[in-house]
Amino acid sequence: MAAATSDLRVDLLPSDPLLHVLSFLSFRDLVHCSYVSRRLNELSKHNPLWKSLCSKHWLLTDADRLQSGVSWFCLFTQTYRDLGRYVQFYPTLKRSWEQLKSFLQLRCPRMIASLKEGATEVELNDIEAQIGCRLPDDYRCSYRIHNGQKLVIPGLMGSMSLSNHYRSEVLLDVETAAGGFQQRKGMRRCLPLTFCFHTGLSQYMALEPAEGRRMFESFYPCPDQTAQDPSAIDMFITGSCFLEWFTGYVHNVVTGEYPIIRDQIFRYVHDKGCVATTGDITVSVSTSFLPELSSVHPPHFFFTYRIRIEMSSVASPEAACQLDSRYWKITTSDGNVEEVQGPGVVGEFPVMTPGKVHEYASCTTFSTPSEYMEGHYTFHRLANKEEVFHVTIPRFHMVCPPFREPVVRTHKPSASFTPRRDDHDDEFCDGDGDDFGDLRGINMAALEGAWCPRHI
Repeated sequence: MAAATSDLRVDLLPSDPLLHVLSFLSFRDLVHCSYVSRRLNELSKHNPLWKSLCSKHWLLTDADRLQSGVSWFCLFTQTYRDLGRYVQFYPTLKRSWEQLKSFLQLRCPRMIASLKEGATEVELNDIEAQIGCRLPDDYRCSYRIHNGQKLVIPGLMGSMSLSNHYRSEVLLDVETAAGGFQQRKGMRRCLPLTFCFHTGLSQYMALEPAEGRRMFESFYPCPDQTAQDPSAIDMFITGSCFLEWFTGYVHNVVTGEYPIIRDQIFRYVHDKGCVATTGDITVSVSTSFLPELSSVHPPHFFFTYRIRIEMSSVASPEAACQLDSRYWKITTSDGNVEEVQGPGVVGEFPVMTPGKVHEYASCTTFSTPSEYMEGHYTFHRLANKEEVFHVTIPRFHMVCPPFREPVVRTHKPSASFTPRRDDHDDEFCDGDGDDFGDLRGINMAALEGAWCPRHI
């Protein structure tokens, strides 16, 4: 009996259980098995095994295999020779790109035409030689799929429009990004990821851990206006690596977290719990942080919020009403409370009838990293002006992204700073605001010569 047991070998098992065992192996382990024996070598090239691996790692389909004219094993091998260094990133990034394109085709079709074909390995290697820095593999992988976007508007990475202020960020192709690679003090070894023609705004990726930055994190630079050294740059952090930054953005787009307004992606964030219904009227709020109008030193954090007021379609016609005034209670993270009230919203007094939706955008600035707002609108019935009632505005929080200051900061002599509190509706968003200074005079041809970084 002992002798018979010693003669049993794995490669002598019937094919079906062996193939079942092999189906649990990674592609690397499957290759290693092929060196064990002639039989395992034959079984390890079984087409269904490699079809599953081609789907898992390269998202390849039957149509791709038919077009290639080779077996699944050969197709996997060919793809690995080209993209093997990206195998841990490729399926996630490829899936994100496909989801984004499918969404854009339905909601923002003109953006599809702005996407550029993928860069080659040679082109990416040449860029690394040009800037003298290694590009992270997740960035390279994404740019093998699509080499960013043409310099057009609207930008793929989101827009924002508020009164006389507009921005739209383009996802830069790698060649244009390399032209904006920073070596100046305060921004050493930083590669731009996005660019906005109107504001000069860019998000950057740190290619080395220098000057208080962590390797490969993405950020909006923000000059420290209180420091003696003009190279002192604060940072609003937007991602710890390219993969997180890009896939997180795509998730927000395709899940509807970011609304589509006039064929553009607007980076308003809606808290699903931030909805309040009073009688037949529902109020919901979404918010967005504007880094180009904010600073860490001095503390000046700028938010815009978008409010949707909707009357139920099943409300009775007698429920028709008109908004008269608003009341806000604003609480900052240091506990200070401010109350604001005034007529209408952004200079308007909307009439609400069954099924009617009214949306408007407004803004606020504050000197703490976070605050929350809540309040109510006052309405009167159209059929009876004496019938006055309040409609609750749900509490909504505004929290700026994580920020970090330079490693060494030398302060200017202290000066008083009094942040301006907008009237949350009227002063800014009725089109008469004047809060952007030299931002409105930005040269839109900034990329046609030397790189033009943003200055607040």
